[in-house]
Amino acid sequence: MSRADGIIVFKDVTFEHDATRPILKEASFVVRRGAKLTLMGQNGAGKSTIFALITGALRPESGAINIDPRATIAIARQIIPREELSLTVREFFERTFSEKVYDIDPRIDEVLEVVNLTPTEKQRETFKDRIVGSFSGGQQARLLLAQALIKDPDILLLDEPTNNLDIHGIEHLTQFLKENRKTILVISHDAEFLNAFTHGVLYLNTQNRQVEQYDGNYHKVVADIAARVEKERRQNALLEKEIRENKEKVNYFASKGGKMRLLAARMRDEIEEAEDNKVDVRREDKTIRPFTIEPHQDIPLEVVRLSSVQVIKNHEPKEAEVNVVLKRGMHLQIVGPNGIGKTTLLEKLASGHATGEHVAPGVRIGYYRQDFSNLDFDATVFETLMKSMQRKLEEEMRAIAAGFLLFGDVMKNRVGNLSEGQKALLAFCKLTMEKPGLLILDEPTNHVNFRHIPVIAKALNDYKGAMILVSHVPEFVEQIRIDDTLDLAKLTPKK
Repeated sequence: MSRADGIIVFKDVTFEHDATRPILKEASFVVRRGAKLTLMGQNGAGKSTIFALITGALRPESGAINIDPRATIAIARQIIPREELSLTVREFFERTFSEKVYDIDPRIDEVLEVVNLTPTEKQRETFKDRIVGSFSGGQQARLLLAQALIKDPDILLLDEPTNNLDIHGIEHLTQFLKENRKTILVISHDAEFLNAFTHGVLYLNTQNRQVEQYDGNYHKVVADIAARVEKERRQNALLEKEIRENKEKVNYFASKGGKMRLLAARMRDEIEEAEDNKVDVRREDKTIRPFTIEPHQDIPLEVVRLSSVQVIKNHEPKEAEVNVVLKRGMHLQIVGPNGIGKTTLLEKLASGHATGEHVAPGVRIGYYRQDFSNLDFDATVFETLMKSMQRKLEEEMRAIAAGFLLFGDVMKNRVGNLSEGQKALLAFCKLTMEKPGLLILDEPTNHVNFRHIPVIAKALNDYKGAMILVSHVPEFVEQIRIDDTLDLAKLTPKK
């Protein structure tokens, strides 16, 4: 493919966060107009950085990035920054434009319909004055997508767009992307979602910091990469065997003297050439080690009792009576569509600020928040984990952290500078150290590499404390023992 065919062209691009953290080294790739591609690579490899280079938010150290000058670009971000949560819906969309747009309301209505987030007739007048932070995680995910779509971009960049979306939301988004004729690059760990509409992969190889291009649907490309890695390993194994045998011969010939010594010298050159021919076998996305979340001692038999909960019907909060008792060792799943109040209920339970919800005294709560807002973004990873340790033993802490791929320079990073995937692993690592008696998990697969998900599911399945889980990923939930389910959509609000 020639550069002229490309709407996005990277030519020998080098970028590094600092001298010790290279992201790209003379990387080149071309994205043709209308392509729908997955951007793939390890957690923290620099996928979001490539998006920032495309939008111009970051500049390369060297090389050239050429975007078709007529093309408009929009990015659907992973999360809404804290400073934007206090904006109204209208202000949130107005910030997308550099100049004031006088007919913005009908444009907002149009994109809200595309992402399936439409107000009721009763609330249509006030909906755009609603504060963004009052929406659920799934509704905020739809707002982020709508904000990207409002400019009708030629290039759409999607960063983990299915996070927090329920099944209907993912189906709606998938259909929209299938029908869309624009250029789309997406970062996601949802294999089924990617397989439904993408037809190629840009793979960020962290071994050589190059971007490799593959054609085919997502499942085919993953298989191609695995086959390529296996071929590299077999090639290296043969070279290793040849090198080992030749070294033994060199030692033998060198000891004989005369012409044999000359032969030994030539063989040393051959060994050196064979060493050079060895391929740097890439470190594929490493999987976290199996782990256990041990509950603390003396957990009471009855851990949580729910007599009433708040549900959101037609965007209005209503109380509904329930009778749920969560005992020690029980796993409860809370289900319901985006915006019905699942996260609000979990937050109340975790904070203790509840009316119809009660957590037994003395129960230590471990809370996995979908937005990681209970992590201190200014603290380093090292400080965060040492603070979480029951016994402050650095060696033990580092051993546990390494199992979650948190080691080396990552330990010095501020939490706010981690990728979302690394924050997720940090949150799980923290839970193993806190030893909670009640585990509250809000969309724990968000941002998590699919290779880690079976390991996490096994740890949750084996957890012996009381657990409350919210997840929109059926394949994940199927791997976990669920003893009871509370469906908020089926509750009848009080009059």
